[in-house]
Amino acid sequence: MGPTRLPAPTGSPDAADVGRLWHITLSMSGPAEPLPRLRRALTKLADDHPFLLTSRYADDHAEIRYWEEARDLHDAAAMALRLWGEHRTSAGLPPWEIVGLEVVDRETYRRRAAEGWGAPPTLPVGVHPFRAIPDRER
Repeated sequence: MGPTRLPAPTGSPDAADVGRLWHITLSMSGPAEPLPRLRRALTKLADDHPFLLTSRYADDHAEIRYWEEARDLHDAAAMALRLWGEHRTSAGLPPWEIVGLEVVDRETYRRRAAEGWGAPPTLPVGVHPFRAIPDRER
């Protein structure tokens, strides 16, 4: 349950019209892809989607984390579920299935971080392998 929202004061924008920030973690999985091609595709996705924070990948799965502005959780989740498919062709993403989605508001994300639980520590912004990849595989 989120915080109780008071009605917007008269003359101000309705609270429902003002976007909130949501932290998105989207997980995809599918047949193995060559790692250099996958890295290029995820890098292109990051270029196309300016709020993308971090991508982690292996040859058969990937996870992306980013912030999305949306009116409510339903809108944020709907946008997140469209992201992979909408950028599949332009970024050269593999035809993988979305296998996980987490959407939390900014307050929940901050509380989790302060309490030391939740998602693994954030990697530096960018595209990173899940494991160290030997130079011959890059």
